Amino acid sequence: MQSATLLLEISRYYLIAGAVVAAAFLVIGIDRVEPSARGSYVFRPLLIPGICLIWPLVLYRWFRLEKHGEGAR
Repeated sequence: MQSATLLLEISRYYLIAGAVVAAAFLVIGIDRVEPSARGSYVFRPLLIPGICLIWPLVLYRWFRLEKHGEGAR
């Protein structure tokens, strides 16, 4: 029973971190990373579940593109 509780706690914190990253990315980062996403405010909430699941990759790509620019793809 303890391992199930531990797994649920880890999952909870992972998704909370994902929600924080999603909020920051959708407010600040998406316009910088993808210029064609400017003004697409109705589309952004659809990205929240995906960003919550793959937030480490989103952070990696976001920081890499911020640091190296468009050629870092």
